[in-house]
Amino acid sequence: MTVAQFETFIASLPPQYRAAAQGPGKRQLVDSLVAMKTLAQEARKRKIDQTPTFKAQLALNTESLLAGTLMGELQSSAKPQEADSRKYYDDHKAEYERVKARHILIRFKGSPVPAGANKDLTEEEALEKIKALRARIIAGEDFAAVAKAESDDKGSGANGGDLDFFNRGHMTPPFDQAAFALPVGQISEPVKTQFGYHLIDVQKHETRSFEDVRPEIEKKLGPELAQKAVEKLKSQTPIQIDETFFGPAEKQ
Repeated sequence: MTVAQFETFIASLPPQYRAAAQGPGKRQLVDSLVAMKTLAQEARKRKIDQTPTFKAQLALNTESLLAGTLMGELQSSAKPQEADSRKYYDDHKAEYERVKARHILIRFKGSPVPAGANKDLTEEEALEKIKALRARIIAGEDFAAVAKAESDDKGSGANGGDLDFFNRGHMTPPFDQAAFALPVGQISEPVKTQFGYHLIDVQKHETRSFEDVRPEIEKKLGPELAQKAVEKLKSQTPIQIDETFFGPAEKQ
């Protein structure tokens, strides 16, 4: 095998294996190729490639490789019409709605959030504490400063409670529902989840534009278009299946 042949072989590998084969895995790959070619050479000497079983497997593998290669081409070239992409966007606009929010968490006994050095509060105590924090913020204290000092979510608390942007369904349901219903700039009433009690402050509430999400939509619709192309090819190909042997087709 020449260097050019080896590089051609590398180029034919799936992307997830290509990088390793070009770097630290190159020697391991060539050792595997040596073993494979040694065995293949011996198999030819023994005329295994002339047996009916081998020929049947080779034909099936060839068909599978051809089908897989074509499917890959169909998927990579499948691009929905703009009208179809826009319809999908209009029908699924809620999926592209998002909020930018921050929160303060006060945990209570049983919460999966580590207690740390703080007292392990009961639900009633946690509720009273979160109400008191809300009153302080409503009275004028800085939300971020209170979050840094008091929130039991230490990850976001260190950033003033910032959770950045998130889409519908990305948070636990009670938190998600409260955040998307809350007017921008308004501090929520205490929201109870399995983690504890939260105060939520929504800073932005927006729906991403069609142009912004168009690549995501096209990627999502691509496999569906490719499958439709496959179904079209099947409909154009004469197919006969003996149902007395294979049984009837399953109902869709």
